[in-house]
Formats: sequence, C-alpha cells, structure tokens
Amino acid sequence: MTEDLSSDTLERLRLPADPAAALTRLVEAGADRVPWPAQGRTLMRWRALAEVAAHDLSLAKLYEGHTDALAILAELHGPAVPPGSRWGTWCAEPPAARVAMRPEEGCPGAMRLDGRKAWCSGAAGLTHAIVSVHDEEGRACLAAVSLRQPGVRVSDEGWEAVGMAASASVDVHFDHALAVPIGKPGDYVSRPGFWQGGAGIAACWWGGALGISRQVLALAAQGAKPDAHRLAHLGAIDAALAGGAAVLQQAAHWIDTHPADDARRVALNARLVVEQSAETVLRHAGRALGAAPLCRDARFARAMADLPVYLRQSHAERDLAALGQIVFDQRSAAWAL
Repeated sequence: MTEDLSSDTLERLRLPADPAAALTRLVEAGADRVPWPAQGRTLMRWRALAEVAAHDLSLAKLYEGHTDALAILAELHGPAVPPGSRWGTWCAEPPAARVAMRPEEGCPGAMRLDGRKAWCSGAAGLTHAIVSVHDEEGRACLAAVSLRQPGVRVSDEGWEAVGMAASASVDVHFDHALAVPIGKPGDYVSRPGFWQGGAGIAACWWGGALGISRQVLALAAQGAKPDAHRLAHLGAIDAALAGGAAVLQQAAHWIDTHPADDARRVALNARLVVEQSAETVLRHAGRALGAAPLCRDARFARAMADLPVYLRQSHAERDLAALGQIVFDQRSAAWAL
C-alpha cells in the first residue's frame, strides 16, 4: 500500500500530460496501491483520489477506475493482477451498448464476450478491464478481460465533449474476446464495496474542486491586493470545500466502522453534498477571477471545463429522490449534531 499521496509526491513523479502515460507512471511508482475501502483507512484512499483529481481530472478518471478495479478483484476474489497492468472499470449500461458473455466450449471457467461497451475511459492506454456483461440467462455479471488480444477493438468514437476530453472515454467492441468471470451474477451491485466505491467518486469531485480552488488562490495572489468582492468569493470557496470535506470524513468513518453494511444512504449523502460544494466552487471561481484565466490559462480553463462533466456521474434529482425514498422508508432520519 502506498503512503499518503500528496501534491508534493505527484510533483516529484513528474507526471506526463497525457493521462494514460501518467497512470502508467503512477502504477510503476506503486502509487495505485491505496488501501481497500472499509479496511480502516478509507479516508486515506479518498485522499489519494482527491489529490490526483486536484492534479488532473482526466487522470483521476483513469486512476479511480484502475484502483476501483483492483478493489473489486480483491473483494470478489478475481484473477491475479499482472505486474504493471493498468485496469479500467467499465460498467455503464446504456440500452444500445451491452456486452453478452457466453461460456467457452471445452475450457471450463473461460468466457467469450461479444458486443459494444460505451464510455470506456482511457481504453487505448489500458491493458485490462473489468466490464459489466450479461450471461445467457440475461443476468448481470462481471468479467475481467485483457485488452491486448484479438477480438478487442478500441474505437475513436463515443466522446464529443470538450470537458474531460483527455480521458478518451470511447466505445470498445468485443468480438468473441476471451474473458474470466468475476464473482457470481449480481455481485457487482450487491456487494458492500459497490456503494463504498460510489462514495469514493465524490472524493474525486471534491479533489477537482480543490484543484480549482488552489488555482484561484494562486491567481488571486498574483495581482494587486484582492478587493472585498474577490475575498468574498474566496470565503465562499473555503466554506464549500470545508462542507464537502466534513461529509467525506464522516462517510469514510462510517464505512470503516460498518464494513459489511449497506452504505447506499451514506454514499448518496456524500455524493450529493460534495456535488453541491463543487458546483459552488465552480460558480465562485469564475466570478472571483473573471474571463482572463478562463481564456488565457490553459490549466485553469481545462479544470473548469472538466469538473462539470465529471460531476454528471451524479444522477442529480434521481439520486435526491433515491435518498428521499430511503429516509421515508426507514422512518429514521438520524438528523443529529
């Protein structure tokens, strides 16, 4: 396991600008060996995700997918991870992009995959992936697949957005590709790690807001002494980050002390609070600095374009409704200080 992954550590690694190459550097340095969720150091795991996100959100998309894949393989006793391998976790299920899994005749335990998978972040630079698939009975399953084999074609299609463009989230086509099943049908969403990992996504969102906030502070210090309006925006940013950090700390503690429990309510709370705090940072960052850095500072402009796209991993009002249903069904709000 890696120690705390700080901004200084990332600077020392001299990460390449290309997210796939940067992920390779992180893997080679052992910086992907973060603690598993619910093992007593969940907050340390999330701090690593947040720091990578503060550095580069497209890299964070790949890093989070890779570390999530390693955690899934550990939790569901999947195949061994080859040294130096770089994994994706591709489990989006749009209706028009599904992958079928069929047994390989004469080879017990082996499967063949056919179909198209959408939103495969970093596909061209990865070596392996965990993908959600459907077996012959239509049940949702997970499979581990090597991407360096005949029958796997990484396209250049499926992403038109400016934000998160460097994540290279494209469509991948499987044509009788060899794979290994992971766990039992339904394990992906029924295991405790599903919502524990879902809460970790919020650490990436918070890290993206942190990176923007650091840049706002640095840019604000370059000119004349900030006026009251700019200081007010900095104050709003500080309060938003503090609120998001507090709920993440609370969620990490709950997960570590309830490792086998359903973390759905905790995860939804964390995601929704952090989403709001990140949107607050976005709003005040632009207003604090005006148009100049959005037009003339490439890193700041990219982060401001990336974060709104990354935040749409949230299901917005659907998640709010899901959380409200949980509160209503449980008849126990547990609202206390």
